[in-house]
Amino acid sequence: MTQRLPPLNGLRALESAARHLSLKRAAQELNVTPAAISHQIKSLEELLGTQLFKRRNRGLELTPAAQLALPKLSEGFDVLAQAVALLRPLSDSGQLTVSVAPSFAARWLMPRLHRFFAAHPEFDVRISARTRLTSRPGSDNAMELATVENWLDESDVAILYGHGDYAGYQVDKLFDLTLAPMCAPQLLSGEHPLRHPEDLRLHTLVHDDTGTRYDGIAFWDAWLKAAGVEGVDTARGSYFSQPVLAIEAASDALGVVATFPVLAAAELAAGRLVLPFELQVPLKSAYYLACTSNAAHRPAVAAFRAWLQNEVARPAAGRGG
Repeated sequence: MTQRLPPLNGLRALESAARHLSLKRAAQELNVTPAAISHQIKSLEELLGTQLFKRRNRGLELTPAAQLALPKLSEGFDVLAQAVALLRPLSDSGQLTVSVAPSFAARWLMPRLHRFFAAHPEFDVRISARTRLTSRPGSDNAMELATVENWLDESDVAILYGHGDYAGYQVDKLFDLTLAPMCAPQLLSGEHPLRHPEDLRLHTLVHDDTGTRYDGIAFWDAWLKAAGVEGVDTARGSYFSQPVLAIEAASDALGVVATFPVLAAAELAAGRLVLPFELQVPLKSAYYLACTSNAAHRPAVAAFRAWLQNEVARPAAGRGG
């Protein structure tokens, strides 16, 4: 006789909250309210007759029972997702949905996507630009894996910035990244010409808010440390919510931005931005393409993976070619 299971929504709420150790993050992942997650877990505790969480000031703590159950729950939902993927009709093979961060979509993917359309007119492509989350170095990669799972729930492939530790997924590394200051050419001359890294003390620093999470250190702090420069107040300057806006501000001579040159390839090629210093700092993270093993065999996904690798290998691909 098949064992009767608790409600699937309750188990999903438990697995997500246990993985994040946060009702708020679980609610965001499952698109419900924290109160709904709390109610589902409470109902599950009553049904099972055991406590699953201990509420602490700084978040949740798993009980021994929940600690034992979490790996099996995560594994079970992974298997369910794979089973659902197998149930998708074959008629979907001509459609492709790509999840990608807005900055990478606008600055790298979109200027090249016309070549995929020309090579594969048989596929219909949908680009879903989404805000990304990544894990921090030195921590486990639970948040990064959760991001992959979340994105691939609704997409065939995802282009992610991270460390590439996506166990259970088909992963292609696209390219490594470097970090460098960039500015409008007029800042190289004038009242306070930008000639040496120390000259940054006299210029406005442009910040990309998402940069405070990259590799666990703010971009400006990371670059100045590598350059051996002290005495620059990295808390000051102008702040923008996305790299695209920060790059535009630097192009308009509003200050000096520290970000990936690959995202500013068009401005660098046109001379609207320049690299005032030779130093480019390699980052621990990179851009990756991820998909499930089942999706990798679909014609549209296979074609997109092959095309993307060819684009990366094109001459000057990482510099906007």
